[in-house]
Amino acid sequence: MMSDKTILDELASFAKYRVSESIKQMPLTDLRREAESLPKGLFEFENALKKPGLSFICECKKASPSKGIISRDFPYLDIAKEYEEAGADCISVLTEPKWFLGADSYLKEIARAVSIPCIRKDFTVDEYMIYEAKLLGAKAVLLICSILDKGQLREYINICDALGLSALVEAHDEKEIETALDSSARVIGVNNRNLKDFKVDTANSRNLRNLVPSDRIFVSESGIRSVEDIREIKDFGADAVLVGEVLMRAEDKKALLTEFKKV
Repeated sequence: MMSDKTILDELASFAKYRVSESIKQMPLTDLRREAESLPKGLFEFENALKKPGLSFICECKKASPSKGIISRDFPYLDIAKEYEEAGADCISVLTEPKWFLGADSYLKEIARAVSIPCIRKDFTVDEYMIYEAKLLGAKAVLLICSILDKGQLREYINICDALGLSALVEAHDEKEIETALDSSARVIGVNNRNLKDFKVDTANSRNLRNLVPSDRIFVSESGIRSVEDIREIKDFGADAVLVGEVLMRAEDKKALLTEFKKV
């Protein structure tokens, strides 16, 4: 009998397993105490996206389920510093270890090495992962509507608020946009990639833009490949864009990001 589980289901399931293993090393009560003992953040991530013009969230990503290994050498600190020097507003760091070959240590080191805010790009399925993100130096976490219900989203956003972290709440369709808005999300990302089958359509952001009010930050995520894509995203009024694979594959990341920022 064939399984009808999607890649996203597997990612979420493995994230729950990872949490169960981490709890054996540090119970939630201890982790929460450590995270809450740190200075409260100033919501640096969302504030960085509020400036005039299109803001850029640039991704450090070694691999993905759809593309396999993207960067074999993966000099992640050099990449992060290149992004910052080229004018990136934020850095997205993959910490999912199985399909994206990410690591918590990448985020911890990058957050220390750059002065711009980092978001922990992972499949948050438990409050434990939010407290982890705080301790790793992240200024934001990703919350995905496809794997969290409205109650969980509200609870996790409240935890983020208490820690001074931002939450990038990711949606893919009209129903998920409604869920994000109902959960009081301040930063809403529309993923142009369907996480159930990993097909990409950059028109998805354009089609959903008018459903997000102007007092929320709108981020277009995934599938950006060219100056033309950036121009289109800017024209329909996105506040920010998350760019990953095209930058990771570029020989001169600074030059490409500089070109994007000129649009």
